[in-house]
Amino acid sequence: MKGITLLMGAVVILAGIIAFTPPAALHAADSVGPIFVTEIPSGYRDWRLISVSHEAGSLNSIGAVLGNDVAIKACREGKFPFPDGTIIAALHYGHVPSAENNKVFGQAQSFVPGPPTNIQFMVKDSTKYAATGGWGFATFIDGKPAAAASMKSCFPCHNQATASDLVFTHYAP
Repeated sequence: MKGITLLMGAVVILAGIIAFTPPAALHAADSVGPIFVTEIPSGYRDWRLISVSHEAGSLNSIGAVLGNDVAIKACREGKFPFPDGTIIAALHYGHVPSAENNKVFGQAQSFVPGPPTNIQFMVKDSTKYAATGGWGFATFIDGKPAAAASMKSCFPCHNQATASDLVFTHYAP
């Protein structure tokens, strides 16, 4: 009889543990994974061009948007969502007139990259960055990660571009 009592007690304790343990899905939602990329992906300067960019207003920047082989393949095929392993880099520079070129043209019409302002990355890993649509975001200034506080606006802004899997840039064939 003592053995049955101990067995019943163990069953009750085990049932209590199970009843009060949240499912794994709740653990994942409670412990939001990282949304920031903290290291510059190696070899990004050798990636191919996806597109160019110009942001007016206070940013006044021009940029080159590059992609690794996975990104280029997905862009060319119009494959959305982008597959895991996609990395997109945006190299931003100040937008300045070229006095040298304008002298040749005889009028103000040429602009060139000025000082670099930042490099931004989007890294697709649907498991690691599940909380932010599968994308990790990064901004580097002078080779150092931007402050975490400044990165908090990345996902809410990109999340408005759901039709293109949170990517603003479109492939320029």
